[in-house]
Amino acid sequence: MEPRDGFRDECGVFGIADCEDAANIAYLGLYALQHRGQESAGIATLSEGRIVVEREMGYVADVFDEARLSRLPGRTAIGHVRYSTAGGSHLANAQPIVFATGRGPLALAHNGNLVNAREIRAKLEASGALFTTTSDSEVILHLVARSKAPDLPTALAEALLEVRGAYSILVLARDGIFAARDPNGIRPLSLGTREGSPVVASETCAFDLIGAKFERDVEPGEIVRLSREGLSARRFAIANSTPCIFEHVYFARPDSKVFGRSVAATREAFGARLAREHPADADVVVPVPDSGMYAALGYARESRIPFALGMVRNHYVGRTFIEPKHSIRHFGVKVKLNPVREVVEGKRIVLVDDSIVRGTTSRKIIRMLREAGVGEVHMRVSSPPTVASCHYGIDTPTRQELIGASQSVEEIRRFIDADSLGYLSADGMLEAFGRPMQATCTACFTGRYPVEVPEEELEKEGAISR
Repeated sequence: MEPRDGFRDECGVFGIADCEDAANIAYLGLYALQHRGQESAGIATLSEGRIVVEREMGYVADVFDEARLSRLPGRTAIGHVRYSTAGGSHLANAQPIVFATGRGPLALAHNGNLVNAREIRAKLEASGALFTTTSDSEVILHLVARSKAPDLPTALAEALLEVRGAYSILVLARDGIFAARDPNGIRPLSLGTREGSPVVASETCAFDLIGAKFERDVEPGEIVRLSREGLSARRFAIANSTPCIFEHVYFARPDSKVFGRSVAATREAFGARLAREHPADADVVVPVPDSGMYAALGYARESRIPFALGMVRNHYVGRTFIEPKHSIRHFGVKVKLNPVREVVEGKRIVLVDDSIVRGTTSRKIIRMLREAGVGEVHMRVSSPPTVASCHYGIDTPTRQELIGASQSVEEIRRFIDADSLGYLSADGMLEAFGRPMQATCTACFTGRYPVEVPEEELEKEGAISR
């Protein structure tokens, strides 16, 4: 099997407290967050002091139907969509994870990745802890269960001070939902209200679907309780905010507001800056759908080159498809994308995408465009070259597999067969994002990790060698 080319989505979390149809609302919230994870989906509800959970491998709409939702009683619920970044892809690792503790039942949903989970797990196992999953998230529940703190919020705070990395988590308990972000605030987590019920979600697009009003983000280093009484908050760590810029480059939905900024507006700003840094003599600006859409709009507006949808994406491609017995050239790309010949034939085009990972997909797309009669292809990328793997919750290829880590821009241009190639500079990206380098996680573009990553993890991906 050919290695995949590109980043994989991460995870999404959703919660609502004191609501008549909690499970159904959580289902809709997860539906809006489906783009953040397609491997598994799950919902846990609190009913009469006990936690009920339903979870399965697959898309939200495939996992849940009316019968399954009817088995989730209660007025408080949390949900999770997952793409595995730590732990294997199987049902045991689907979330929410449910745990019986001396403080009562707990359920956890986690977006992110803990860089010291392996070390903590080894210590816990040495002292007799039994793990039911291979997910890094489970260590948080073990730490909470073992805490001698007088109450759950304090126990949770103690546990979170032991782990390092990226986490936006929800913990469902008898006292409500506890939402928390790591001190660096690497992954997003937003608070809102719906008809008097407090809600929390990875992205605000979930609020739009259920008719909730955005209130604010959970602050880095903050724990917020959602309950019948509304919202109450406590700080457990000093904030050192370094939000992940790749949420705005690619992961978040463009109709979301993430880290206080419109994702669509940020991507347009990336495209406009890209046009100033790398102009092109061309007839039309064409996005690679859907990821390059808003950056291409910004590029077209700034360059005053007409924008056109020169490629069509098939949105009905499932998780797997049956390959033909006889080889069809570029089949893997053609099943998802197809040029609109009438738009691109004979044209000099600016082809805009959010990133180049291995380069194989860009190469196939450009080859398809040339076969459709395109005159020139000027590739423009609305982020800098990707040179390092993510250790904070995004599944990325290893450093050895990243073409930007070992090849020059000119070498990449030749490999993908573009007439010219231009990447957005790191300075330009940060200026368009509105945050300086030291206040942003740009690890995949710079190799600078705001939370220290263990050497053995960096060795494994080839970032360092002994």
